[in-house]
Amino acid sequence: MSLGKRMKNNLAGVDGDTKYLVGDAIDLVLKTSNAKFDESVDVTVNLGVDAKQSDQQVRGAVALPHGLGKTVKVLVFAKGEKESEAKQAGADFVGAEDLVAKIQGGWLDFDKAIATPDMMATVSKVAKVLGPRGLMPNPKIGTVTFDVGKAVAAEKKGKLDFRIDKAGILHAVIGKRSLGKDKLVENFAALMTSVTKAKPATSKGIYLQAITVSSTMGPGVKVDVNKVQTLDT
Repeated sequence: MSLGKRMKNNLAGVDGDTKYLVGDAIDLVLKTSNAKFDESVDVTVNLGVDAKQSDQQVRGAVALPHGLGKTVKVLVFAKGEKESEAKQAGADFVGAEDLVAKIQGGWLDFDKAIATPDMMATVSKVAKVLGPRGLMPNPKIGTVTFDVGKAVAAEKKGKLDFRIDKAGILHAVIGKRSLGKDKLVENFAALMTSVTKAKPATSKGIYLQAITVSSTMGPGVKVDVNKVQTLDT
């Protein structure tokens, strides 16, 4: 089946005017996800914040109960005892100036980066490379820490970092299609609980304005925001 025909068939199975309960929405996403690869399930949340204001930024991290359904490659900038701790925790790459040199040479074969605080001056040399890709270690999401063992374990399990874009919209992946409906619903609930807790004190009016779930190649399915606020799936 051609891509165009597949998309038309998928769209035909989704009522664009209906806002579904979370469980029904994810069920529909899975039914319209028929690509030959294990598609990701994405969540888009329109938030009632002014992204231009520094005090209305929404950013955080959440340990999804069922992970992301994929292998996460973790890099750690550390030396000495902390280097050994990172390796024992399962980090894929551990080092210092040598890793900075590899990154400066164009190497980026990892998904998450962690650093001990004393390594940040070294890491700053590749900030312009890591930052735009969402890979720069940051204390706000627990990736700048001396507790590297715990941080590596969390990333390996599937810790999800989230932040809004310039339009105040949050995009996040809650897992792969192969996780199945129940696990994806629980991951979704965990994400939304964290996003709700991250509401800026200066944000006025309706915070959760619109939510859509979709697979990589599938159509968007609207979620009933009023039900999500109570995590009613």
